[in-house]
Amino acid sequence: MALLRFRIYWEDDDQVYRDIEIKAAQTFLEFHKGIQTAYEFDNKFAASFYESNDRWERGRELNSEVLVNKKGAPALSMMRTPVSALVAKPDQKFVYVYDPAKNWTFLVELIGVVKDEDPKHTYPRVFRKEGVGPAQYGIKGVNPDKLVEIEEKYDLSAEDMMEGFGNEGEDGTTSFGGGAEESHEE
Repeated sequence: MALLRFRIYWEDDDQVYRDIEIKAAQTFLEFHKGIQTAYEFDNKFAASFYESNDRWERGRELNSEVLVNKKGAPALSMMRTPVSALVAKPDQKFVYVYDPAKNWTFLVELIGVVKDEDPKHTYPRVFRKEGVGPAQYGIKGVNPDKLVEIEEKYDLSAEDMMEGFGNEGEDGTTSFGGGAEESHEE
């Protein structure tokens, strides 16, 4: 069975992304859970995928709270819609929004198709992580106690300012060596 490879960019920083492989027959609900796992988010809030174009404009919606696809319904069901059903082109794009109150937005792009799955892996699976992802709650990746230690370590006192961290260059001159000014004439 074919695997679809997607790159999921955090909208606020395109240097932060996760690459996920998913079986073509798996649903958008499984894809949604894979993205949550990749970015270390919990499963407490609603989410939506939107079909998208190259300008990341939102199209038809797939919502995690819609349980059944109904004719004329405002959104498709993530639970019932396989990912491959909405992949129509080699660079297919979606916009993924998690927790409508916080509006966590991710840009999802198909980056490849692999012919065979590896029986050693469970899908969806993250096969590449780049950058520190956003923290759903609070600060991520920085221990507040360590941050205080770092600030204290580099906190320059008035005494330090007198020992060489002072006013260099403030009057337009630069002193070299023992305080004598050098001029470089050609």
